[in-house]
Amino acid sequence: MSLHATTSQTVGPYLHIGLNRMTIENLAPAGIAGERVSIEGRVVDGDGKPVNDALLEIWQASSDGRYGEKGFRGFGRSATDDKGMFRFHTIKPGRVLGPGGTLQAPHIAVNVFMRGLLKHLVTRIYFPDDPANPMDPILALVPAERRDTLVAGKAAGKPGALEWNVILQGRGETVFFDC
Repeated sequence: MSLHATTSQTVGPYLHIGLNRMTIENLAPAGIAGERVSIEGRVVDGDGKPVNDALLEIWQASSDGRYGEKGFRGFGRSATDDKGMFRFHTIKPGRVLGPGGTLQAPHIAVNVFMRGLLKHLVTRIYFPDDPANPMDPILALVPAERRDTLVAGKAAGKPGALEWNVILQGRGETVFFDC
């Protein structure tokens, strides 16, 4: 039996049993350059009820805008708790090349897995007040009135802390991309 993670599997009702040991919530150990950020949020369904068995995976560039940089993990995984909460401790990524060689705003790629999904959901987290956001070629594809679902908010009273929620459907639904 293989215990290696694979892509796009149906999560099923036993997510926490099989993947809790593979949690990676701290992407940037001491000594990694970059602006430290904590991202916390909730996964909720269309009725605003917490999803207690979702799994979020994130992938990001280093502060220099490079993927797979030595010493920087760049990949994280957090399972939601009974309140639908997840968390990551990382650094703000640098800008990376996008379509047509244009620079993208700093962002984190997010995959959401949960029961009932045959294929994971794909979305992004952008940083609040980043001057590159208005020029990001991917964010520009999203209708203006929905872009805020992709931009994290500053957590009140917590320097370096951001809040970003995943709303699966209904009012305020997070933008998901077809990939």
